[in-house]
Amino acid sequence: MSQPSSHSMISPSGNLPSFRANALRPAGWTLILLLAAIVASPQSSVPVPADSPLPDVPTLMEQVREHQKQMESVQENYTFRELQVGQHLNKDGSVKSTDSEEDEIFYVNTHEVRRQIQKDGKDLNAGQQKKEQERVMKAVEKAQNTPPGQTPNGEVVISVSHILAMVKVSSPRREILDGRPTISFDFTGDPHAKAHGLAEEAARKMSGTVWVDEKDRQVRRLVARLDDNLHIGFGLVSLSKGSHLVFDQKLVNNELWLPTSAEVSVTAHAFGIIGGRANIHVTDSDYKKFHAEAQQQPGATVVPGSPSPH
Repeated sequence: MSQPSSHSMISPSGNLPSFRANALRPAGWTLILLLAAIVASPQSSVPVPADSPLPDVPTLMEQVREHQKQMESVQENYTFRELQVGQHLNKDGSVKSTDSEEDEIFYVNTHEVRRQIQKDGKDLNAGQQKKEQERVMKAVEKAQNTPPGQTPNGEVVISVSHILAMVKVSSPRREILDGRPTISFDFTGDPHAKAHGLAEEAARKMSGTVWVDEKDRQVRRLVARLDDNLHIGFGLVSLSKGSHLVFDQKLVNNELWLPTSAEVSVTAHAFGIIGGRANIHVTDSDYKKFHAEAQQQPGATVVPGSPSPH
């Protein structure tokens, strides 16, 4: 429903004042969406009668939160490709320009590292490849020297886990997505939830809807919007109320729950002036095992001997 990541609002790889993705680079902003990778044992979907009782909501949400936290670490055992297509908008909402970037993503010491493969549909030339390799080496070194839980460049990293921890849910109902029963909930920020850091404070300002796969207790889709301005950097930069995202994960090859796409719409202000408006589409694909010991990670429900999803 990845990665994304992290970063200044939520994006799978977008750009704003420096959250996981880097989309609005022309404006010099770094918006990042941390997309969590989730793993599940292969199970065929069992039809659930539409009139059957819904699961106990508190128990279900506790299972979902725990699965999400456990499985976000699994993404660190994979490399994958992420394509970002950004539409930069004028004040009236018309498209001013469009650009795209394709990156190979891997993790070092729990931190995301990106290697640019293409820019606007074109491979990097020899000079650009050399420069990119030098940048990646520096990023790897910085990641190695940054403790897990911290961000190498000070980005605001907002994950699905952050959002689930900071909201309260209501209106449970059963819906079918991709032929599988899901339980959907509306959610709003919980004013009583104790936020630790700017990422959780931002998550507490969000509302939306989340769809949970009823069989595997995994987040299938999440739609979130920012209900209040989010101030960053002593208030000099802010993400505007109404910025929103749609995030999808799917069960790939009946083996792993992995991020597949995201749609992000953001408006950012700097010094009280609109600094950027953009729509960003992110597609994650081509997941491959990075560490041989990936199947041995605590909490990861990976099928022994199963091929990597593509």
